[in-house]
Amino acid sequence: MTLSNNEAQKKSIGIVGARGHTGAELIRLIAAHPSLELAFVSSRELDGQSVADHVDGYSGELRYASLDAQAVAGQAADVVILALPNGAAASYVEAIDAAHPQTLILDLSADYRFDERWYYGLPELTRDKWHGQKRISNPGCYATAMQLSIAPLKDLLAAPPVCFGVSGYSGAGTTPSDKNDPEKLRDNLMPYALTGHMHEKEASRHLGVPVEFMPHVAPHFRGLTVTTNLYLSRKMTREEVLQRFRNAYDAEPLVRVVDEAPWVSHIAHRHHAEIGGFALSADGKRVVIVATLDNLLKGAATQAMQNINLAIGCAELAGIDPETTGRP
Repeated sequence: MTLSNNEAQKKSIGIVGARGHTGAELIRLIAAHPSLELAFVSSRELDGQSVADHVDGYSGELRYASLDAQAVAGQAADVVILALPNGAAASYVEAIDAAHPQTLILDLSADYRFDERWYYGLPELTRDKWHGQKRISNPGCYATAMQLSIAPLKDLLAAPPVCFGVSGYSGAGTTPSDKNDPEKLRDNLMPYALTGHMHEKEASRHLGVPVEFMPHVAPHFRGLTVTTNLYLSRKMTREEVLQRFRNAYDAEPLVRVVDEAPWVSHIAHRHHAEIGGFALSADGKRVVIVATLDNLLKGAATQAMQNINLAIGCAELAGIDPETTGRP
């Protein structure tokens, strides 16, 4: 069979840990990508089952396979996405490093977000730090929202930013727990990890300023809200604050600065983040900013595709239409 030029140029990509919510979103995005072809999807629980039976928006014949680290490395894919729990990526990275070091690895866990050898890919803030690295660490969902909320005012902070976060229960993954049990979450708001959360450490590290973060889980399925309180070293007007955010993000198709505080119900299945509110205290030295994003898309899968596109030489939004939803 003779391949067309477009097909011949497609890069192969595989996903490890594809059973989760983010894995399904990645499969949909890859299916719509003009330059990527899904080569394998690894899942112990779904081994042998048809991907199309589990993921709306995918119509190929691929089946899930249970692949250990050596088997994943043996696939020799151009790109491998690791969508595994924290602490599980190392064996796969080591196997790929040994067998096919030119394979592009994108890790969705927190395992390499503090490793200087890996590119930390929050494109709107770190795009100029990518220098051909083949190892990419995808930011956390909350950490993305916090950093986007704080970065334009980072030089004017008088105290550590304080962030109150609320996420849908999809952020707790598919392994059963109190944090993703709809019955326990019904009519409830569940606080957890109120100091020292991984995303608190991550945002502090990459912003270069201490950040305080208090996460909660709510009964809705997807989407998160972060409300950030910023004390400023000098008085500012609302228009000055807005202008800083417009200067930072007006050219960014996946970050939208809005006037009112955004609603999480408006961001579900959307590829972009929204930042708004910009409420100032009477003395002009405190501002409260609200950011929303879909934790499975801009907080994970969409951002992963931005980073992969950058690394394989595609337009950053290849396979991503910011004007449409990610809903299948």
